[in-house]
Amino acid sequence: MAKINYQELLDTALKSVVKEALIYAQVNGLGDGTHFFITFKTRDPGVVLPDFLRMRYPDIMTIVLQYSYNNLNVSDREFGVQLTFDGRPFFIRVPFSALVEFKDPSTDFILSFHPKSAPTAPDNDMELPLDEKPGTVPDDKRIVSLDEFRRKKNG
Repeated sequence: MAKINYQELLDTALKSVVKEALIYAQVNGLGDGTHFFITFKTRDPGVVLPDFLRMRYPDIMTIVLQYSYNNLNVSDREFGVQLTFDGRPFFIRVPFSALVEFKDPSTDFILSFHPKSAPTAPDNDMELPLDEKPGTVPDDKRIVSLDEFRRKKNG
C-alpha cells in the first residue's frame, strides 16, 4: 500500500488558495496596494514564455501583478496574463504545477511550494530551440562561415 504524500496534498490545497486569489484579481482587479509576486519554474511543461525571457531566466522567474497587467485568465490548472517587457506586451501562461512561491507583500502573505522535478518542456511553436539535441548534426543551412565575409572585406 502506498503512503499518503502529505506534502503533495498540502501543495495542492495551497495552490487552490493561489487560484482563488488570482480569480479574485481577475474579477475585481487589485487595489489598496495589493500586488502579487509569483515565482515559477520556466522550463516546466505547459509554461509559455517569450524566448528572450526563457533565455534570461532559464530556471526560475518571478513576475509581479500590480499595475500593468492585462487579460488575466485563470483556469483549474493554470493562469495566463499579458505583461509588458521592454515596452512590448507578451502573454505568459503558467500551470499551477510550476509554482515555486506566491507572495502578497501588502499583507505579508507568502506560500512556498515544492514542485516536482519534471522533465523540461519540449520546444513548441512559440519558442526557438536554445541548443541542439545531443547527438544531432546541425543543419548546414543555419551555419554561416565568417571566412566568406573576411575574404570579401579583404579582397
